[in-house]
Amino acid sequence: MTVLVTGGTGLVGPRLLGRLTAAGVECRALVRPGKAVPQGVRRVEGDVLSPESLPAAVEAVTAIIHLAAVFRTRDDDQIWAVNRDGTRNLIAAVEKHAPEARFLLASTSNVYGADSTHPGREDDPVAPTLAYPASKIEAEQLLRASGLTWGILRLPFIYGDRDGHLESLPELAAGMGWHPAQRLSVCHHADIATAFALALTGAFDYRTVNIADESPLSIYEMSQLVGYSYGSSAEPLSQPWQGQVDISLARSLGFTPTISTIHEAVRNGAL
Repeated sequence: MTVLVTGGTGLVGPRLLGRLTAAGVECRALVRPGKAVPQGVRRVEGDVLSPESLPAAVEAVTAIIHLAAVFRTRDDDQIWAVNRDGTRNLIAAVEKHAPEARFLLASTSNVYGADSTHPGREDDPVAPTLAYPASKIEAEQLLRASGLTWGILRLPFIYGDRDGHLESLPELAAGMGWHPAQRLSVCHHADIATAFALALTGAFDYRTVNIADESPLSIYEMSQLVGYSYGSSAEPLSQPWQGQVDISLARSLGFTPTISTIHEAVRNGAL
């Protein structure tokens, strides 16, 4: 198996590449000039916004894990260009140069509406208005409409491996006015790798699958874990299911997180 990973220098990419190569998977990473990749990974220069760079990247691969995306920026045009148009470019290159390859797309749990009456489920209608989740939905639609073997993994808030992401959450949540009792589905980097390794076997083929650990945790509790005093409130939650996903489908397809909760990560020194 040869796997191409896009977004190999982002938050998830280097950690996923490290775990895949440690498991014996031959990996290559699509990166821009000057960017390094983990040891043991073949480096391929290119960009999803440069279609001419993609044929060499996808040649002879058996799978693509498409992580490359733009998220926290106010530049909506850039979000749409990378997340939608870049995905379209990559799909076209794979269809032409590696049509038998499995294409796995990293999407987001942010596609689910804040006013849901239950944790987000894969068959829920979704119509996000913010650029990031809306662009991810269009990327999903492009992949489903392709002639490729595909799988879509909707990922939650990701943490672990001392990436600093959990530490940044309290101030981000406070800036957005999130209630301290708001609970989020989360997943450790180790189990992002668990999920993609399972998807590479074909377990998620032609499916959209939520990925998360076993227990959503409140903003208040997560803030305590990183030493941030978030504040408290007895006011009722107006959107109690915001940020939470149902992982029943993933479980039924064989996904079992190796780090079941953030508290387990703390005990294992894996934050």
